[in-house]
Amino acid sequence: MTRSLSHRVAALDWPRIRCDLDEQGWALVTGILAAPECASLAGLYDDDGRFRKQVNMQRHGYGRGEYKYFAYPLPDKIAALRTALYAPLAAIANDWSAALRTDTRFPPAHAAFLDRCHLAGQQRPTPLLLRYGEGDFNHLHQDLYGEHVFPLQAAFLLSRPGVDFTGGEFVLTEQRPRMQSRVDVVPLEQGDAVIFAVNQHPVQGARGVYRAVMRHGVSRLRSGGRFTLGVIFHDAA
Repeated sequence: MTRSLSHRVAALDWPRIRCDLDEQGWALVTGILAAPECASLAGLYDDDGRFRKQVNMQRHGYGRGEYKYFAYPLPDKIAALRTALYAPLAAIANDWSAALRTDTRFPPAHAAFLDRCHLAGQQRPTPLLLRYGEGDFNHLHQDLYGEHVFPLQAAFLLSRPGVDFTGGEFVLTEQRPRMQSRVDVVPLEQGDAVIFAVNQHPVQGARGVYRAVMRHGVSRLRSGGRFTLGVIFHDAA
């Protein structure tokens, strides 16, 4: 893991990732972060100067556990991940927008998209660290935050399943018109990421393209503690 994060992201199997995103609304990316990097990122949680806001999930009815939103400037690794992932995902996002017959198009550079968010009053950074303990969980939800929404996001598991914690699986649901919801449990290991639809993705049906609605959450932890890095590409109002 001596290569820069931008080189690691560029070297990912993007044709396979695109295929999985188109097919099921999510894609697993394995081993993108090394164990020391995961530990370093999780260790930021107690540095309050890095964050703009802390949220107690139980107090707001979101589940149990807590998370913190980073402040600008973002830590270098998180800023690098956000920038590097955005470019290939923007091409997929534009194809999805065209398939869904919307006028929204996303610029190739993340800085240009953030300018769009900031001009609309969405100026608060959205990358976050989530911390779960025994019995904690996260209800199914969507991370929208304002008018301008980038349709894909990523979550990185920073802890070791079966060692640092048990339970706490990352869960996705997909609701297609006139069908019952499909549930996927993503088999994440430490350093893996799941890239997934924030809200909806296009699905080719017999009568054309329709919208499948996605939600995500975390099942109840049975023991231990779990840290996750969430990388969201739009900023919040």
